Amino acid sequence: MLIQKYTPEWRTHFLSIKKELENALFGLDLCIEHVGSTSIPGLASKPIIDIDIIYKEDSEFEKIKSKLFSIGYFHNGNQGILHREVFKRNGVVKNKILDTISHHLYACPIHSEELDRHVSFRNHLRKNEGARLKYQNIKYELAEKANQNKKIYATLKEVYATEFINSIIDLEKRE
Repeated sequence: MLIQKYTPEWRTHFLSIKKELENALFGLDLCIEHVGSTSIPGLASKPIIDIDIIYKEDSEFEKIKSKLFSIGYFHNGNQGILHREVFKRNGVVKNKILDTISHHLYACPIHSEELDRHVSFRNHLRKNEGARLKYQNIKYELAEKANQNKKIYATLKEVYATEFINSIIDLEKRE
């Protein structure tokens, strides 16, 4: 199944990845946030940990990029989203944790609109069971429509879930 029932193991996975990242990024002024569906207790999700590295000064980005490279990541650009840089494993430098726990890694400056969207959506769903259950139902329906295919699911989610996500973010900003 593409969408899996929530498990506290996702938090454990995040903390394991975070520890590896903190060791590699030691000395830089940043924080590391667990975002995305796996960061919301009780929410079914694809079992992929979404992580945002948040930095204050733009000059820190090149240092982050260099240190991530040293532990086996390559910079994959912003993939069309301003102020959200994507990092992927390069397959060259091996790491038992980073290579075995499925995750998406982003670096965002603190002023990033995409970072704000990630955190606002996460925070709202953490404290609103009704919204969390509605979003979960959307995810299950889209996975079924996609025939459990990840790529089709991603496309459908972009089309059908964006309005719901935007309404939650707008609501969170007003609160």
